[in-house]
Amino acid sequence: MSSIQPPILIISGLSGSGKSVALRALEDLGYYCVDNLPGGLLADLLEEVRGQSDRYPKVAIGIDARTGPDGLDRLRRLFDDTRAEQALRLLFLEADRPILIRRFSETRRRHPLSADGGLAGAVALEADMMAPIRERADWVINTSESNIHQLRRQIWRTVGDSGEQDSQSIVLESFAFKHGVPRDVDLVFDARCLPNPHWEPELKPRTGLDPEVRAYLGDSERVNAFADELLAFIQRWSPALFEDQRSLLTIAIGCTGGQHRSVYLVERLAEHLRSAGRSVVVSHRELEK
Repeated sequence: MSSIQPPILIISGLSGSGKSVALRALEDLGYYCVDNLPGGLLADLLEEVRGQSDRYPKVAIGIDARTGPDGLDRLRRLFDDTRAEQALRLLFLEADRPILIRRFSETRRRHPLSADGGLAGAVALEADMMAPIRERADWVINTSESNIHQLRRQIWRTVGDSGEQDSQSIVLESFAFKHGVPRDVDLVFDARCLPNPHWEPELKPRTGLDPEVRAYLGDSERVNAFADELLAFIQRWSPALFEDQRSLLTIAIGCTGGQHRSVYLVERLAEHLRSAGRSVVVSHRELEK
């Protein structure tokens, strides 16, 4: 086993740009995540994690303007001091200023720096404060045009593609064709040819996570054949896809409403792939809205 320890991933950026979404996405990849860590504690945490690599194999830490100027300065100096060791990697999230202002206005959230002036002034002040951190970023993602699901996939792809080959993961996502096919996925499968629980009154309000729907679909020869052949395809071709271009493979399965058939298939495939030792991340786009 390699003695080289993976770097700690720092998630930083502008308030309202999606840092919380990024941390939740990393938790799905098996990261131990800490949000809003004071910058002055990062050195101690780095030492703690390095001393217990078995307990903390992958760590992501959220640090932003809430830590204050002193904390940001400590973070900057720690990055400079450890750059040669590659102990830290930095993912910086941002968005265009009008977008950030609109997000705070629509959600009625309070900007962490708004006490120093109005919302527009707080957004501008934060951008200036965070500029030295942004300059040290390994990746910068602008989330102005991204919704939550698109950002999560972008985080998975960015961090997954930067990992070692033994960190290969498969992302299985259910979705509704009536709401559009997800962007930035590798493979898309259409489950609309399968029996639809929507037309069963007692099953219509339920989802593919419920035992009644699972039993209904599991009793169908067509559903079983579809699931078995899809599983065989993934098992047969995922090694070649990983070898060719990526350490993260994103597979989307859609049905009409994204509630029954696609959800059931994603859960069924995830169960089989995990039992075979594969790292699997599950996302149900419509159920998470």
